[in-house]
Amino acid sequence: MASDPCSPPHVSDFKPWTEVERQDSLDAALSHWQPGRDLWVFAYGSLIWRPEFDFAERRLATLRGHHRSLCLWSRVNRGTPEIPGLVFGLDRGGSCRGMTYRIASSDIPVTFKTLWAREMSTGAYHPRWLGCDTEDGPVSALAFIIKRESSGYVSALPEDELVRIILRASGKYGPCIDYVMQTADALKAVGIQDERLARLATLLESTTGQAGTCR
Repeated sequence: MASDPCSPPHVSDFKPWTEVERQDSLDAALSHWQPGRDLWVFAYGSLIWRPEFDFAERRLATLRGHHRSLCLWSRVNRGTPEIPGLVFGLDRGGSCRGMTYRIASSDIPVTFKTLWAREMSTGAYHPRWLGCDTEDGPVSALAFIIKRESSGYVSALPEDELVRIILRASGKYGPCIDYVMQTADALKAVGIQDERLARLATLLESTTGQAGTCR
């Protein structure tokens, strides 16, 4: 029997990556990098409003073939094992308007190690170098693509269920609703239109109780 898409995986399935696993993943992602060469990172969620690293340049960019989605259960940062929240990932299909950051070559060893500790704590993403369109020309940027085979992946939740989950959950970095609203506000501030997220933000602002449940 297929699992209920509205139900998060059992807590026993939640296994943080070890430092060795993160380092192996980072080494693989940077295997093509040559010292002295700057690299780009694509941001679609909290990296837009809280990058936590120095950058030499930033540009608005469009990534094609993937879209921004609340498709990953969060059991630490924006939820708990008992009441998980949701965070954004890049899921396949469509396109995503976001921000690209150029990281100076001298900063790459430290910046990327810190980035991996933040984004790859559970190995829920595939780090991929993908082409992004910017007003100043195309760039190849690192993007964190959701692993659909990950136990934390969730797809196509009903809108009312998204609202219910977001309103309930809170974790190490605060309430899930703050994360979603800050992302919506950050996109608006830089002129990025995301109709699905804007609609969800409007529903969250107008909802005072729990939204509907899975049917």
